[in-house]
Amino acid sequence: MPDCQRQKFGSQGSALRVAHFVQRYPPALGGSEAYFERLSRFLAAWGDQVTVFTTAALDLEAFWSRRGECATPGVASADGVEIRRYPLWRWPGRRYLLKALALVPQRSWQCLTLPCNPICPRMYLDAGRTDRSFDIVHATAFPYAWPIVCGLRLARRLRVPFVLTPFLHLGDPDDARDRTASRYTSPALLFLIRAAERVFVQTELERDALLARGIPADKLVLQGLGVEPCECTGGDRARIRRAWGLSEEEVVIGHLANNSEEKGTVDLLRATELLWKSGRRFQVVLAGPEMKNFQRFWRDFRPSGPVRRLGVLSETRKRDFFAGIDLFALPSRSDSFGLVLLEAWANDIPNVAYRAGGVAEVIREGEDGVLVRCGAVDALAEALARLIGDADLRQRLGQRGRQRTVQEFAWEPKLRLVRQVYEETIAGQGKR
Repeated sequence: MPDCQRQKFGSQGSALRVAHFVQRYPPALGGSEAYFERLSRFLAAWGDQVTVFTTAALDLEAFWSRRGECATPGVASADGVEIRRYPLWRWPGRRYLLKALALVPQRSWQCLTLPCNPICPRMYLDAGRTDRSFDIVHATAFPYAWPIVCGLRLARRLRVPFVLTPFLHLGDPDDARDRTASRYTSPALLFLIRAAERVFVQTELERDALLARGIPADKLVLQGLGVEPCECTGGDRARIRRAWGLSEEEVVIGHLANNSEEKGTVDLLRATELLWKSGRRFQVVLAGPEMKNFQRFWRDFRPSGPVRRLGVLSETRKRDFFAGIDLFALPSRSDSFGLVLLEAWANDIPNVAYRAGGVAEVIREGEDGVLVRCGAVDALAEALARLIGDADLRQRLGQRGRQRTVQEFAWEPKLRLVRQVYEETIAGQGKR
């Protein structure tokens, strides 16, 4: 880990024994994965004993296909955290079989048979028979319910508190029938939320969505996420621009995500195509792993302007990526918060995004970024054109975003809040 992350905290009170359940764990890439790695390291540095139960999957395709990349199953240790990786069951036609099995009207069974699930029978068995003792179990992230059910199984067996960070994706707020929102708040997944003693939510929008579905207010903990500037700043703009064959004056739109329809990669390219055809000059740089639906789109796409595809970035290349771009675009339909938006702000870079999910609350329209209606490619093109043509506006929005990262998005108080909730929940269960 970068030196700037290395913090030691003296043990304050009794050390906790914590079990974390997460669908993947770094080096797998993803927001919830990176967050739970950070939280696990923080707790270990505090003096707590942390065990992570996760799958061996390194990419999402590995959940359902043997073509996906996996790490070696087994037990390892990193930064004082014990990591238990479990092998996956994958077979042809699994999606259809799981859909059929999900018809059984029992909520925990329905959670285990969600078609997107990583199927790890050994994780489920270990959760029901381990002789390890834990003080609390914390699980994440929707819609991958298998590890969450395993975590709930362990907590009930040990009679210890079960807490949850669902990372709800709420989609288009203007569409009452939005499929993303209905998928993430299905009766089966709401069953898991109701089973938890405490639920960490990242935005008021996420909290309000759960309140509207009958979840008690005293169960919900508004947390929010943070950014560590040393992880994403300090790149060499001149060097990376030379590598990209660009002058200082040329404007670059950056996009870092799982390149896919859901993350807005396809809509971004459609919007930029409109601008190129109107005579605008700029470059698009895409970074991150490429999902199947993006690859299918790209095979038939013939961009009128330059698009550079960087793939997965190392830490150094990510810093150079942000140093080299002028504005960041994330027209995503499936983000509960959008950590990468904070990374852009840490580099004084303004954000353009859809008014969807938690992103709609993170970005303040006209103050530190631009929001457009979800799915409105024409409006997205107009917003991009406005920033491409106005360097002063880009600078003003980016600087305001950086100020917010300092004032609102420091990691330490957010991680301390989690541990505080652990202690309160454990103490509360002891009194009951």
